[in-house]
Amino acid sequence: MRTVLAIGVGAGDPELLTVQAVEALNRVDVFFVFDKGESGADLDEARRAILLRHAPGEKYRVVEVPDPRRDRQASAYTAAVTDWRDERAARLERAIETELTDGGVGAILVWGDPALYDGTIRILDTIIERGVVELDHRVIPGISSIQLLAAHHRVPLNQVAGSVVVTPGRLLARQLARGLDDTVTDIVVMLDAELVCTRLRGQGFTIYWGAYLGSDDEVLIAGELDQVVDDIVRTRRELRERKGWIMDSYLLRRART
Repeated sequence: MRTVLAIGVGAGDPELLTVQAVEALNRVDVFFVFDKGESGADLDEARRAILLRHAPGEKYRVVEVPDPRRDRQASAYTAAVTDWRDERAARLERAIETELTDGGVGAILVWGDPALYDGTIRILDTIIERGVVELDHRVIPGISSIQLLAAHHRVPLNQVAGSVVVTPGRLLARQLARGLDDTVTDIVVMLDAELVCTRLRGQGFTIYWGAYLGSDDEVLIAGELDQVVDDIVRTRRELRERKGWIMDSYLLRRART
């Protein structure tokens, strides 16, 4: 039986890998990488730095799997993501079947943590359910951008006796349309292409924002939302223009009443 590891490698800083992740890297015969083309050049470089630091000797192979195009403008968001993930599973399945021998260990390096807003676990489950390739899988946790956001801003994620809501930006937008529940005081927002927090002026929020967390390009901005949100919008636009892509997240905090 073949085994594939989903290894959480944090946000790209080689120092953020756990001991368990480092040990897992050194068991791997083949690393499977979804090739994103030029847009993924920075991530490719970070991946190489991780392997050079923690898996020296190159006793492994790297197999690139063409990443299918994803329809980000589809009106049926969930269906579009499902179609894209299923095509990824089919391509990865073919790569595993042809490139990983029986008894071999493969791996996918997952940015952040495999259990949080990442589809790798579901992709591997899909391959196992299809039964074309006899496969086992393991999940190695990693440091998520949420943990880095709190640590680098030197704040806890929750207030005393409070709860934390983690949501993508598109769902926060829906919540705003219905009106925020007064009991919601701490919200971590990820995958927010539209920067929905700009609609929360005048509601008493403090924001802790971070881009490219855990990398040399990391940028942090914090303060009362009304006072710093324009700075965040401008900084975010400049970073995107300079690098061609942006990856950011933020914590919204409202004083408890």
